[in-house]
Amino acid sequence: MATYWFSPPVFVKTELVGVSYACNNARGAAEQLLKWPKKGPKWHQASALCLQALGGEEVDPKEIRKAFEAAAKEAKMLLPHG
Repeated sequence: MATYWFSPPVFVKTELVGVSYACNNARGAAEQLLKWPKKGPKWHQASALCLQALGGEEVDPKEIRKAFEAAAKEAKMLLPHG
């Protein structure tokens, strides 16, 4: 199973105050998405891309990154680049 790495990482908030997560692959993105309280349209799109990639479908890592970043912004989980 491919990991689908992307660069640069997307920095997001975590459930721990003052702790951020630098996400740089589809598996990490999927794990973070599941923890977020807000699940809007961009969250659903990012989740679908991550699941496709983790399920073995060919997905462009740049598209996963772009969708994850948009979902993080929508959920107010996006942090400024490190």
